[in-house]
Amino acid sequence: MNLPIYWVDAFTDRAFHGNPAAVVPLDAWPEDALLQRIANENGLSETAFFVRKGPARADLRWFTPAIEIDLCGHATLATAHVLYHELGQAESPFVFDTRSGPLSVAVRGPLFELDFPARPASPAPAPPELLRGLGRAPLESYRSERMWLCVYPSAEDVRAITPDFAALAKVAPGRIIPTAPGEDCDFVSRFFAPDAGVAEDPVTGSAHCTLVPYWAKRLGKNKLHARQVSQRGGELWCELDGDRVRMAGRGVAYLKGRIEV
Repeated sequence: MNLPIYWVDAFTDRAFHGNPAAVVPLDAWPEDALLQRIANENGLSETAFFVRKGPARADLRWFTPAIEIDLCGHATLATAHVLYHELGQAESPFVFDTRSGPLSVAVRGPLFELDFPARPASPAPAPPELLRGLGRAPLESYRSERMWLCVYPSAEDVRAITPDFAALAKVAPGRIIPTAPGEDCDFVSRFFAPDAGVAEDPVTGSAHCTLVPYWAKRLGKNKLHARQVSQRGGELWCELDGDRVRMAGRGVAYLKGRIEV
């Protein structure tokens, strides 16, 4: 089987920054085991696979090197980048049917704007293994079905975290977002997901489904500018709209080619 493959750095306007995602267009779905093997071979935090089913609609799935996941922002943005910049897509918005329901992406000048579900978290005490894994206690901790949100006093506190991934691997749920007020933006964050086979994700759209409801309430405004302060770094422009989160960012093409499987 000979398949096209694209590599896009998402939520950035510079190569070697943002979050790299592989995108593989398909004519039809092969066995899931093959999709997982391709994602594992790619070794990126996510590989996106899509099958078009209309002029502005497609089925979309995301795989880490270890598992299939139910929501991924940066690989969705990367897929939109491939559609509009490589495959001649003109109509906007484009709708992806996913395990998290229909998700749309609209072209807004140089930005791709994703429309995702809000996933707010509720106050909850941080368990000991989470505190050990982060190495410093947060001011506040919140829990959603899938994630922990840990709030720190400053951006420097978030940058200074050196995770103990052996401890974090014992946390349930196993996806952790340290966050703090920003210096040149509204808020910053990092994201750890050892339960998904991803130690630290460089820029995480799905985390902002939880971050944006928290910061919108705390800051008293629905439009927010965010940075993820991983080593690669990334930037998002977000808006809370009822039970939806819109997040916009840029993408940069890095590689395109074909794979033999």
